Amino acid sequence: MMKEHLSTFRSQLEDFARKHKNDIRKNPAFRSQFHEMCAKELCNLLRQRRKSDRGVVSEDDCLRAISKLKVLGSGFEVISVGKKKLVRSVPTELNKDHNEILELAQGQGFVTVDQVERQLSWTSGRAIDALDTLLDDGLAMIDDGHKDGKRRYWFPCVSPISSLTGTDSL
Repeated sequence: MMKEHLSTFRSQLEDFARKHKNDIRKNPAFRSQFHEMCAKELCNLLRQRRKSDRGVVSEDDCLRAISKLKVLGSGFEVISVGKKKLVRSVPTELNKDHNEILELAQGQGFVTVDQVERQLSWTSGRAIDALDTLLDDGLAMIDDGHKDGKRRYWFPCVSPISSLTGTDSL
Protein backbone atom coordinates (compact mmCIF):
# COMPACT_ATOMS: atom_id res chain seq x y z
CA MET A 1 0.00 0.00 0.00
CA MET A 2 2.84 2.39 0.82
CA LYS A 3 4.46 1.74 -2.55
CA GLU A 4 1.18 2.62 -4.25
CA HIS A 5 0.96 5.91 -2.34
CA LEU A 6 4.56 6.79 -3.18
CA SER A 7 4.05 5.87 -6.81
CA THR A 8 0.90 7.99 -7.04
CA PHE A 9 2.61 10.88 -5.26
CA ARG A 10 5.59 10.68 -7.55
CA SER A 11 3.56 10.65 -10.77
CA GLN A 12 1.32 13.51 -9.60
CA LEU A 13 4.34 15.49 -8.47
CA GLU A 14 6.11 14.92 -11.79
CA ASP A 15 3.00 16.09 -13.68
CA PHE A 16 2.68 19.16 -11.49
CA ALA A 17 6.40 19.99 -11.80
CA ARG A 18 6.23 19.64 -15.59
CA LYS A 19 3.13 21.83 -15.88
CA HIS A 20 4.47 24.53 -13.57
CA LYS A 21 8.18 24.26 -14.38
CA ASN A 22 8.59 27.93 -15.34
CA ASP A 23 6.70 29.20 -12.29
CA ILE A 24 8.80 26.99 -9.98
CA ARG A 25 12.02 28.34 -11.48
CA LYS A 26 11.08 32.00 -11.83
CA ASN A 27 8.74 32.76 -8.92
CA PRO A 28 10.42 32.50 -5.47
CA ALA A 29 7.10 32.54 -3.59
CA PHE A 30 5.63 29.78 -5.76
CA ARG A 31 8.88 27.77 -5.48
CA SER A 32 8.78 28.11 -1.70
CA GLN A 33 5.17 26.88 -1.58
CA PHE A 34 6.10 23.98 -3.87
CA HIS A 35 9.00 22.99 -1.60
CA GLU A 36 6.80 23.22 1.46
CA MET A 37 4.12 21.06 -0.19
CA CYS A 38 6.73 18.45 -1.18
CA ALA A 39 8.21 18.32 2.30
CA LYS A 40 4.81 18.03 4.01
CA GLU A 41 3.64 15.29 1.67
CA LEU A 42 6.83 13.29 2.11
CA CYS A 43 6.58 13.62 5.89
CA ASN A 44 2.97 12.42 5.77
CA LEU A 45 3.90 9.42 3.61
CA LEU A 46 6.83 8.52 5.86
CA ARG A 47 4.63 8.92 8.95
CA GLN A 48 2.04 6.57 7.41
CA ARG A 49 4.78 4.06 6.65
CA ARG A 50 6.01 4.20 10.20
CA LYS A 51 2.50 3.56 11.53
CA SER A 52 1.93 0.63 9.19
CA ASP A 53 5.40 -0.91 9.57
CA ARG A 54 5.89 0.07 13.21
CA GLY A 55 9.44 0.90 12.19
CA VAL A 56 11.42 4.06 12.35
CA VAL A 57 12.22 6.21 9.36
CA SER A 58 15.78 5.35 8.46
CA GLU A 59 18.47 7.55 7.01
CA ASP A 60 18.15 5.51 3.83
CA ASP A 61 14.40 6.27 3.66
CA CYS A 62 15.18 9.98 3.82
CA LEU A 63 18.01 9.80 1.29
CA ARG A 64 15.81 7.93 -1.20
CA ALA A 65 12.94 10.38 -0.75
CA ILE A 66 15.23 13.36 -1.26
CA SER A 67 16.83 11.82 -4.33
CA LYS A 68 13.36 11.45 -5.85
CA LEU A 69 12.64 15.12 -5.15
CA LYS A 70 16.00 16.21 -6.55
CA VAL A 71 15.19 14.58 -9.90
CA LEU A 72 12.11 16.80 -10.09
CA GLY A 73 14.16 19.94 -9.67
CA SER A 74 12.60 20.71 -6.31
CA GLY A 75 15.71 22.22 -4.76
CA PHE A 76 16.10 19.48 -2.16
CA GLU A 77 19.45 17.72 -1.99
CA VAL A 78 21.81 16.06 0.47
CA ILE A 79 25.18 17.69 1.02
CA SER A 80 28.08 16.46 3.12
CA VAL A 81 29.73 18.72 5.66
CA GLY A 82 32.55 16.90 7.34
CA LYS A 83 31.14 13.61 8.57
CA LYS A 84 27.53 14.81 8.62
CA LYS A 85 24.91 14.83 5.90
CA LEU A 86 22.63 17.84 5.67
CA VAL A 87 19.44 18.31 3.71
CA ARG A 88 19.47 21.55 1.76
CA SER A 89 15.98 22.71 0.89
CA VAL A 90 16.83 26.11 -0.52
CA PRO A 91 18.73 26.55 -3.76
CA THR A 92 21.75 28.21 -2.16
CA GLU A 93 25.29 27.35 -3.08
CA LEU A 94 27.54 26.69 -0.09
CA ASN A 95 31.12 27.61 -0.84
CA LYS A 96 34.35 26.42 0.77
CA ASP A 97 34.19 29.14 3.44
CA HIS A 98 30.66 28.15 4.48
CA ASN A 99 31.62 24.47 4.66
CA GLU A 100 34.68 25.27 6.80
CA ILE A 101 32.53 27.21 9.26
CA LEU A 102 29.97 24.39 9.43
CA GLU A 103 32.76 21.89 10.10
CA LEU A 104 34.18 24.14 12.83
CA ALA A 105 30.72 24.45 14.42
CA GLN A 106 30.24 20.68 14.65
CA GLY A 107 32.17 20.46 17.92
CA GLN A 108 30.03 22.76 20.05
CA GLY A 109 27.17 23.67 17.74
CA PHE A 110 28.23 27.29 17.44
CA VAL A 111 31.12 29.56 16.51
CA THR A 112 32.14 33.11 17.30
CA VAL A 113 33.82 35.53 14.92
CA ASP A 114 36.96 35.29 17.08
CA GLN A 115 37.00 31.49 16.79
CA VAL A 116 36.63 31.62 13.02
CA GLU A 117 39.40 34.22 12.71
CA ARG A 118 41.75 32.31 15.02
CA GLN A 119 41.12 28.70 13.98
CA LEU A 120 40.76 29.30 10.25
CA SER A 121 43.30 32.16 10.06
CA TRP A 122 40.77 34.47 8.44
CA THR A 123 40.34 38.22 8.54
CA SER A 124 37.41 39.62 10.48
CA GLY A 125 35.74 40.75 7.24
CA ARG A 126 35.94 37.31 5.66
CA ALA A 127 34.54 35.65 8.78
CA ILE A 128 31.67 38.13 9.12
CA ASP A 129 30.77 37.92 5.41
CA ALA A 130 30.57 34.12 5.50
CA LEU A 131 28.64 34.08 8.79
CA ASP A 132 26.19 36.72 7.52
CA THR A 133 25.51 34.62 4.42
CA LEU A 134 24.84 31.53 6.55
CA LEU A 135 22.57 33.64 8.74
CA ASP A 136 20.69 35.06 5.74
CA ASP A 137 20.26 31.54 4.32
CA GLY A 138 18.67 30.35 7.57
CA LEU A 139 21.48 27.97 8.52
CA ALA A 140 22.59 30.00 11.54
CA MET A 141 20.89 31.66 14.50
CA ILE A 142 22.36 34.48 16.59
CA ASP A 143 22.79 34.31 20.36
CA ASP A 144 23.79 37.65 21.88
CA GLY A 145 22.95 36.62 25.44
CA HIS A 146 26.12 34.83 26.55
CA LYS A 147 27.81 36.10 29.72
CA ASP A 148 31.10 36.74 27.89
CA GLY A 149 29.30 39.20 25.60
CA LYS A 150 30.49 37.51 22.41
CA ARG A 151 27.93 36.86 19.69
CA ARG A 152 27.49 33.18 19.00
CA TYR A 153 26.35 31.84 15.65
CA TRP A 154 24.46 28.62 16.35
CA PHE A 155 24.02 25.96 13.67
CA PRO A 156 21.19 23.58 14.69
CA CYS A 157 21.86 21.50 11.57
CA VAL A 158 25.26 20.39 12.91
CA SER A 159 24.83 20.87 16.66
CA PRO A 160 25.24 17.90 18.97
CA ILE A 161 21.97 17.24 20.79
CA SER A 162 23.60 17.93 24.16
CA SER A 163 24.56 21.48 23.13
CA LEU A 164 20.97 22.21 22.09
CA THR A 165 19.41 20.81 25.26
CA GLY A 166 22.08 22.07 27.65
CA THR A 167 22.85 18.56 28.88
CA ASP A 168 26.03 16.57 28.66
CA SER A 169 24.34 13.34 27.70
CA LEU A 170 20.88 12.04 27.06
